[in-house]
Parts: sequence; C-alpha cells; structure tokens
Amino acid sequence: MSTSLVAVDIGGTHARFALAEIADDGAISLAEPITLKTSDFASLQTAWEEFERRCGCSVPRRAAIAIAGPVNGETVRMTNNSWVLHTGALDEQLGLDAVCVLNDFAAVAHAVARAPEDQLIHITGPQGPLPTLGTTSVVGPGTGLGVAHFHRFPGGYRVQATEGGHLDFAPLDAVDDAILARLRQQHRRVSTERVNSGPGIVEIYCALSALEKRPIDTPVEDRAIWERGLAREDSLATAAVERFCMSLGSVAGDYALAHGANAVVLAGGIGLRLREWLPRSGFGERFRFKGRYQQMMAGIPVKLIIHPQPGLFGAVAAFALDHSGEPQT
Repeated sequence: MSTSLVAVDIGGTHARFALAEIADDGAISLAEPITLKTSDFASLQTAWEEFERRCGCSVPRRAAIAIAGPVNGETVRMTNNSWVLHTGALDEQLGLDAVCVLNDFAAVAHAVARAPEDQLIHITGPQGPLPTLGTTSVVGPGTGLGVAHFHRFPGGYRVQATEGGHLDFAPLDAVDDAILARLRQQHRRVSTERVNSGPGIVEIYCALSALEKRPIDTPVEDRAIWERGLAREDSLATAAVERFCMSLGSVAGDYALAHGANAVVLAGGIGLRLREWLPRSGFGERFRFKGRYQQMMAGIPVKLIIHPQPGLFGAVAAFALDHSGEPQT
C-alpha cells in the first residue's frame, strides 16, 4: 500500500506545503504546492492550520519537514523569520503520527539522489548519468549558498548536510581581489556565500564598476542586476553575471575536492536562472582550474537539477528512507 503524507519546505520568507504520496514501489508524487509567507503567521502550527483550511479536507498524519537552518538539536530558531521550532514536539503540536525533520539543503541532496535522469541536465565534464557509487557534492546558490553531499553505496545512499557556504572566499585573480577588498570593508571575515549567492551579484557589480571607474546609482538591488544582466540590457550587469558563473565554478570545484566527490550537482533558484549560461561560461574552466588536479577535475561530471520543487521532493525521499521498515497505509 502507498503512504500519504504532507511535505513542508520552510525558508526564511516562504513555507511551502504539498500533499505527497510514496507508492509501494517507492515512487514519489507531489500535489501542487501551497505557498505561504512566513511573516503572515506566528508559528508553523498556525501556518499548518491555514494549509489544512486551504486543502478543504483532512490531511495525512505524517509529515516530512525541511527547515532552512541547522537541524542538530531539539530547538531550531529560524535565521530569517521569528519561528522557533521544537523538533522533538512537532508530532504533538501538529497532531502527527510520524514526522521526519531535516535541513532544507539536505532535502535537496535527497532530491538529487532520487531524481530521474531527465531532471538532471549536463553543465560540464563527462556526459552520462550520475555515478552509481561514490560521493556527489550538491551546491545551491540562492538567497544563501547551500552545500551538502551524499554517498552512494550498494543498496542505498546517505546524505550529509553541511554549512559549507560559510567557508572563506578564495580569490584567484585581480577581479576577485577587488571583490574581496570591497567586502573586507564591510565584514571582518568574508565567506564564500557573500559572493556566491543571489545577493552576491551586487558585490561583483560594484567591484567591476569601481575597476572601470563607472559611476553607479545607489542603492543597487540584486534583483535588478540579475534581470538586466540575464537580459543583456546592461553590459556591466552582464559582465557581473558572467563573473558570477566563473566564481561559482571555482567554489563548486573546491567542494568536489573537499568531499572527494566523483560528481557535482548544482541546485537552487540562481542555478536554474543560469541554466543556459553555465555551459557556455567560464564555469567549467574555473571548476577544473585546480593546479596539479586539473586532469582529475576534468573527469568529474557537473549537472543541474531542474526539478521544480526539490526541497519538497527531497523531504519526502528522506521520510521514505527513515520509515522504510514501517507498515504503509
């Protein structure tokens, strides 16, 4: 028999809910998500009640909940909203019989591990499916920089969430030096997330404008730079997007080395927006530019997951893995 549950993906700005089904053969299906603004609700419990109201029916008593932030204790304080989640009491608070709680980017890694091949498109490196054994790094530029990895072994896989976005930013050329110098004026320590995330395009854009001695209007908004750059309506914004692709290639290669990975998958909203750009950009060259390991890096495939809701899909996959021995209803 199949298993019905609720999938939840909680970010700083939005919480997404969807009815989900795990078939008896393990296949996962998701209904159309319902998206709520976290700022409109006092807690997950009140948001859950709104989700139930919008569904207009009794929802399953099982849930898979992905949370933006470290999930390593009984209490999770959301970094970008006021919710405080007591992970050990969610079953009681929400009236659940079974619950799986995990980091949101760990959920994305589960999604990559379970995604069908047509949901993974080629960026650089060897063509073909992801390796059936070994480690895959998952890197996702969005509001921040998500990093996780999973290890495949005969008969299964295991996901490891990380806070890899907070590693130090490592410049490689004079432009990177200028970006770092600008950020150093604002922050004592500059993490790679300051550059390799959606808001990081502002720092790249401003550094390029200073190098060219171009005046720019302030304040500069990241959304406007992305829109103008991707549309090629502003040459400096376009150059910033191209530089972003290069920088993302560098850091993705660093994670592959650190994880001992034999594949890398990009995820996140920015990755999707760069779908057409990355294969033609300097991403691949920077990914391979690792000194004596350049030949090894050239043998690592890099792909992009294009699933529309990887957080929800991956949360359900994590639930299926955690509850694989339980009776299904």
